[in-house]
Amino acid sequence: MSLRNLLASYLLFWPVLCLVPVGQLPKPRITRLDATGAKRALLVSWLVNHSSVMGDTYELQISRANNHTIVYDRNISVLNLGQHSWTWTSDLPLECADHSVRIRRLYNRSVPSPWSNWETNSGAEPTDKTMMFPVQLILREGDSPVFCCVPPRGDRITAMTLNDEKHPLLDVGAAVTAISVKNLTIPTKLIKSIRLGCIKENGQSWKHLCCMRAAVPSQKPRNLSCVTTDLTTVTCSWASGRKRDPKDRNNQTNTLHIQNSGLSPVACQQSSCTFQALPRLEEYNISVVVKDQLGEETANYCFNIRDRVVPVAKWCGVVLGVTTTNLSLIIQGNLTLDTLLCQVTTDPGSSSEVSSATSGPAELSCDRFSRICEVKLKHLSPGSQYAVRGRCSITGGLWGPWTKSLSFKTYPLVTLDVWRRIKQLSDPHSRQITLLWVPHVSSSAPHSLIRGYWVEWSQDGKHWSRWRTDKETRAEFSIGPGRCDITAAAVLHMGSNISAHITIPPDGGGESPPALKRLHGTASAAFNLSWEKQETATCGYTVEWCSREPRGPCALQWVKVPAGSNTLSLPAENFKSGCRFTFNIYGCSANGHELLEIQTGYTKELQSVAAPSLVNFTSESSSVTLEWRYDEDDRDHPAFITGYLVTVQEAQQDTLADLLSVSVSDPRRKAITIDGLQHNREYVFSLSALTRQGPGQATSISIRTKPDYSAHLVQILAPILLLLVCAALLWPRRKVVKTALVSIFVYPAGMDIRAPDVDSFPQEMAKKLQSRVVEECKESYIEILSTGPRLDDAAETDALTSLAFRASPSEASLAHIPIQVDYRPQLPLRSPPAGMCHQA
Repeated sequence: MSLRNLLASYLLFWPVLCLVPVGQLPKPRITRLDATGAKRALLVSWLVNHSSVMGDTYELQISRANNHTIVYDRNISVLNLGQHSWTWTSDLPLECADHSVRIRRLYNRSVPSPWSNWETNSGAEPTDKTMMFPVQLILREGDSPVFCCVPPRGDRITAMTLNDEKHPLLDVGAAVTAISVKNLTIPTKLIKSIRLGCIKENGQSWKHLCCMRAAVPSQKPRNLSCVTTDLTTVTCSWASGRKRDPKDRNNQTNTLHIQNSGLSPVACQQSSCTFQALPRLEEYNISVVVKDQLGEETANYCFNIRDRVVPVAKWCGVVLGVTTTNLSLIIQGNLTLDTLLCQVTTDPGSSSEVSSATSGPAELSCDRFSRICEVKLKHLSPGSQYAVRGRCSITGGLWGPWTKSLSFKTYPLVTLDVWRRIKQLSDPHSRQITLLWVPHVSSSAPHSLIRGYWVEWSQDGKHWSRWRTDKETRAEFSIGPGRCDITAAAVLHMGSNISAHITIPPDGGGESPPALKRLHGTASAAFNLSWEKQETATCGYTVEWCSREPRGPCALQWVKVPAGSNTLSLPAENFKSGCRFTFNIYGCSANGHELLEIQTGYTKELQSVAAPSLVNFTSESSSVTLEWRYDEDDRDHPAFITGYLVTVQEAQQDTLADLLSVSVSDPRRKAITIDGLQHNREYVFSLSALTRQGPGQATSISIRTKPDYSAHLVQILAPILLLLVCAALLWPRRKVVKTALVSIFVYPAGMDIRAPDVDSFPQEMAKKLQSRVVEECKESYIEILSTGPRLDDAAETDALTSLAFRASPSEASLAHIPIQVDYRPQLPLRSPPAGMCHQA
């Protein structure tokens, strides 16, 4: 059907088209030619009085100077009948030269009509001096403008300068010269002007100062958005771009147009605009127009006013608590608060979103009639300073502005850390309880807020209570052997408190305490305690100890350890070196606290332990036994006693040097015997207690060993025993021996000499030795002298046999054994030797 209609239309108009020859097409006529935009643009108007189905196409040409040099050629399509306008902007100021425009119609976009006549916009025609263009024109920063010099008729310009700098010339025609400046920048000086100069061929120059001003052009508004706080007033804002110079004469205007309303444009500030919302109009289509002498820029924006609501909130009240605080917000504007969502930030703390349908660290509830919302902050720290801000939004919408910061301080909280000490009284059915507590006040709240303490305990269905002032931190009372529940609470002037509970288990009937374990301090001189985990310790552990000086009163200390942990590190600054501390470790359960372990030790052991006390010693000829007294378990020792050290020195030496050292590894052993000493010698014995750091102070004593009489007796009996052995061996052969002796000791012939009775010699010697007491004989020697060959004289005969005993100088010499002589032979006549006595 479409093809059929098109064919019918073609057949209907074909005779008319064939009757119009191409060469007779009517030529168009320019009805108006004006210079606009500070004479840089041409406005061309012509009348369109006939048009084809597809529209008409016109070709338009623009020429410059008298020779009609074509500088612009373009085809323009026109669809509607009537007056049509078209604007062309020239890069060269229109004053610099004549600009002519002509137009023709292109039938079917290919068959041209005749050209219309040239319509000319005349340039400047100076008569007496050279003119420069543009003059007093505001230029856009970053443009590439063209400047020209128009001399009087007959003159010729040979050079042009811009800010005293020459630029290449452009030939425009008709003696007009021009220059082009690329990327124009705004001068940084106070007066932002440009100096343009024209130099003639005779050297004469013409200059114009402040001929133009460079300015920042208007920029298109960016990030355009609109909001409303109360659905009555709408505020739109945008980014205006580069900041303008206050002295910039390029005045700028900002207007807001509501396209889908009959309202007049609204005058705006440089980057914001406010207008009244229209009743029953929710969808808005607006445009912001920024206009100045260099042009204009437009930004469009569409929105629904319900989606652009930003609630404005303001703090109007606060109700303080200990861990919670209630804040009041008032919401401005007639808004629906059922879907209100607020965000609250606390410093210190975190951010949380709250609504009437959620719960968490904050809760929100609103009254739609009073427009007041209550925000409840939870999990706050007692006695702490907070700064809070808030903002709200309609659920799914925009967040409103933050409120001003509101500062408040929560009330302090007082907790008690309680412990107890149990003492069994003489009455087996009564125990004395000492309840101790330490108040913990949150933050820096003064302790003066405590009025006192209430202590309550119950046992076997009976209840008792006792009041203690704010200066007291202990209470003593007696209970029976059964279980007892105790509660202690602080009474405050303001704020709140948390009661503390502790249970005294039933009397265990004198159960034996656990074994004592020793502790040793670490390199950092701290106590690192550890113990075996107990499944029954459901509420943790408690470690107690006494902090005291040696032999001073006990100040009970304790630390609570949560369940699941079985280690505790106590810093060294809380303990003194050289002091023994005992730690009792209790496991907590629903029935009270049970003693699990006892550990004792030092953060740092010292060497200077006291000296032991000698109580007895026993001396022998080669050993000494020492006995002493020492309490190795005394808590006042600055270290654990690991044993004892005994050093031995000889007293007769000028310099006492250690002869030997003997250590005792068992600290409970209090006696030692030192062997290997010499008899009848004086020694110095030093006794000291040993620790891990070394020996402590020493106790010294001098002891002399006893004389060794058995050694003297051995020296005396050894020769005698030797003689007896020899005699026993020679007795069976006594005749042979006698004959040998007689043959050896031969008397002269005729002499009656009786030989000594050898057999009686041992018996006589034994009798003489029995007359001596052992104590009187210190050293004894037995000498047996025998003669050599036969003697010739009587003097040598007297020395035949001689037996003698020699003792020490203090003892008298033993008498020689007399020899019986019955006959003395006559000797030859000769002088006797000196000292020889003669007998008849």
